[in-house]
Amino acid sequence: MVDSHKLIIVLNNLLPVFIFIFGFTSSWETPRLTEASVGRRTLATDQTHPGFISIDCGVEEDYLNGETGILYKSDKGFINTGENHNVSSSASANNYYIETWKENRNLRSFPDGNKNCYTLKPELGKNNYYRIRASFLYGNYDDKNEIPEFDIYVGVNYWDTVKLSSAWYMLFLEIIHFFTADTEYVCLVNTGSGIPFISALVLRFSNSSFYNLANSGAALKYIMAIDLGTSNNDSFRYNDDDYDRIWLSRQFPSSVPIYTSLNFYKPDYDSNKVPAEVLRTAVKPVNGSRSLNYFYQSSGSPTSQYIVFFHFAEIEESAQYRLREFTITLNGFRSEPITPQYLRPGSINSKDLLVQGVINFTIDATEKSDLPPLLNAIEYYQFLPLPFSPTDPSDGDAIMAIRQTYNINRNDWQGDPCLPNEPSWSGLICRFNRTPRIISLNLSASKLTGEISSSFSDLLAIESLDLSYNELKGKVSEVLAQLPTLKVLNLSGNKLSGSVPRSLKDKSDKGLLVLSLAENPDLCQIDPCHHKETRNFAVPVVVSVVSGLVLIFLSILIAFGIIKRRRQRELLIKSTKDGSFESKNRPFTYSQIVKITGNFTTVIGEGGFGKVYLGTLNDNTPVAVKLLSPSSKQGYKEFRAEAQLLMIVHHRNLVSLIGYCDECGNMALIYEYMVNGNLRQQLSETNRNVLKLKERLQIAIDAAHGLEYLHNGCKRPIVHRDLKSANILLTESKQAKIADFGLSKLFITENASHISTCPAGTLGYIDPEFQVSGNLNKKSDVYSFGIILVELITGKPAIIRSHERSIHILQWLSPIVQKGDIRSIIDPRLQGEFDVNAAWKMVEIAMSCAQPTSIQRPDISYVLTELKECMAIEMALERTQRMQNNMTTSGKSVEMSIANVDSDMVPIAR
Repeated sequence: MVDSHKLIIVLNNLLPVFIFIFGFTSSWETPRLTEASVGRRTLATDQTHPGFISIDCGVEEDYLNGETGILYKSDKGFINTGENHNVSSSASANNYYIETWKENRNLRSFPDGNKNCYTLKPELGKNNYYRIRASFLYGNYDDKNEIPEFDIYVGVNYWDTVKLSSAWYMLFLEIIHFFTADTEYVCLVNTGSGIPFISALVLRFSNSSFYNLANSGAALKYIMAIDLGTSNNDSFRYNDDDYDRIWLSRQFPSSVPIYTSLNFYKPDYDSNKVPAEVLRTAVKPVNGSRSLNYFYQSSGSPTSQYIVFFHFAEIEESAQYRLREFTITLNGFRSEPITPQYLRPGSINSKDLLVQGVINFTIDATEKSDLPPLLNAIEYYQFLPLPFSPTDPSDGDAIMAIRQTYNINRNDWQGDPCLPNEPSWSGLICRFNRTPRIISLNLSASKLTGEISSSFSDLLAIESLDLSYNELKGKVSEVLAQLPTLKVLNLSGNKLSGSVPRSLKDKSDKGLLVLSLAENPDLCQIDPCHHKETRNFAVPVVVSVVSGLVLIFLSILIAFGIIKRRRQRELLIKSTKDGSFESKNRPFTYSQIVKITGNFTTVIGEGGFGKVYLGTLNDNTPVAVKLLSPSSKQGYKEFRAEAQLLMIVHHRNLVSLIGYCDECGNMALIYEYMVNGNLRQQLSETNRNVLKLKERLQIAIDAAHGLEYLHNGCKRPIVHRDLKSANILLTESKQAKIADFGLSKLFITENASHISTCPAGTLGYIDPEFQVSGNLNKKSDVYSFGIILVELITGKPAIIRSHERSIHILQWLSPIVQKGDIRSIIDPRLQGEFDVNAAWKMVEIAMSCAQPTSIQRPDISYVLTELKECMAIEMALERTQRMQNNMTTSGKSVEMSIANVDSDMVPIAR
């Protein structure tokens, strides 16, 4: 048994309320370990235990914890950002958690960067289970007494939100995670509610076959491990427990504790490795009763799903000659009879039955049993979906090699390059399909030195690579021409030499590659570069004179060109400091527009500005060409505003501007072509391809990402002012992108709360406050987004028109919401194929956005978080249905797996 480390676990706000069916409510005090309670503890002797990583965050030197025998390392080798701090000395005196838990006396905080990640590389590598535990104690280290709140991620997936009830509250967060790679990250993400920090981070090898997570796309979030039958508030941890679980001592009401001092038979293989000290105690019903009952109500989401582990061993000597047999009924599913073996550990779990909302079980003696049931210990974990995959390994390895080669030390270049997608690495854009791929890398003015690394050639999905204005030297590598999707390559402003490979020149000449090589004085842009020897023959004087004049003239032109380029760079630097932006979009002539559109043959859309035509670039890339009509109501000013705005904003969920034309009164904008049209068309009753709820949720999440970037990701917040379902466009894979920025406005200052403007927007989506105040702000876009969410849920347009009248969609929705009739709200074309909880949550999000006053509406960042949680609910249902379908098709009943040393698997059947 172990000391204080085994205690409390005032686990994250996870101390549950336990209500027992016998009618008792138990309120357990947090146990404190005394010298007497640690009498049975033995120190670990293996200070380099394989699979153990113990990090004391914020200390300068490694040290051996004399009480546990565990070697704690400084976090300097696991992260290179952050600041070390000690908790407040004025308040730490006589504080139990500070005195007992040495690793809580200090911490590391992260005032810089939105994402800061610890890198974990266990000795035993991938394809193993590991228990990861993070602990947090604020301790008023900054003397501000303002407790922060922030998110923690494991790899690329959301783990939990760190919320502390007080400055001296010690919080644990713990999961069991299957490593699919040799390296994993634990990242702290700033959500705008204070500076993230961490006190300690540990990793423990826990390779139990019972976890069965390898192909589940999930982790197990620790709730509690209970040692039953112990009466003295003992708690156990490492090294009693090889997996370093923290076992809390508990006693069931209406039960009798039993105990043995005998040693257990050690099995040849026991993947659960429940400590003998835990198994030596158990509970059985009070005299005369033949049942044990247990009920746990989650304090979190009612859709949370749990896995329960039961551990038992016969410890009564008299039971060797009598039969003890019982069944376990868990949330209505009953196991086959179980007979615990004398002094031999046995376990059973519900891995094939995810328990939702509550944990409710009864252990009943069978009719032929001579003895009542017993239970030695239980563990329960929350099923934590991990829906996102990390960046493609080849891209990930390549960008890591590039970072190491050029010693790039950007604060936000930590963890996975693409995910969490807000924030991803600066200068990097990813495409998000099943596996994220890097499609754009901007390392301009990043102080890169040396030659162009061959690792760039491993970015096989890259479309744009900007290495301009660095100190790169040597030759331009031929491998860059072999990148299959590269469309833009900027090598300007370096010290490159030699000749440009013919393959790059050919791609550029064919219009397949935009190649920039300016300001490389020693670079010959003709391949090959031949320097012929001067021959000694007479040259007529007139030729010499003419040649000299030509050279002088060319020199003057070059000088003027250099001066002009330098002036442009100075203006660019100045404009960047002033908050202005540079356009990198390609200009087109009107004749090119005519050619691209086939003389304006195919109309694919029309609005107040004019018509949108389908076009094709030279490389057969389809584009959408928006042409300003001379009679346009929207006008030249708004049309130009859209072009200017799209030149300065770049996000995967905003429609990309490819080019523009502004020639002799003819103005056109060239966009990426969105194969699946707009969201309103997809939701139309005439569309036969009905979007599933999961697809609708993903579209909402995509659009929220784009809007969150406009509101919170730009240096000056941008209000769209005309957000509607017709302006949400969809790619071939139904990725959503916001379009039509003609009415968008930048806030005049970063602190501006609103902008006064002339009428804007579309009927049905306009903020009700606008009609009163004439002001639009970010919350006006949130209102419009709420209407779009209602459209996604119901399938109906913002204005519902009939022969009798036209009504706003909220007028139709509100009374149905009050009745609580979700099936009358959801688009009937979904035919009931949705999770009711996810649907209700989506309705609640939409209604919160569409509140009549802006102060009642949430920020889009909060909306995005809620939508992601809604998606997790829907995916959990999908996963459960898939498991049930698999069991149905195999002809098997729902089972619980059992691992008993001397017995076969014991299933739980219906």
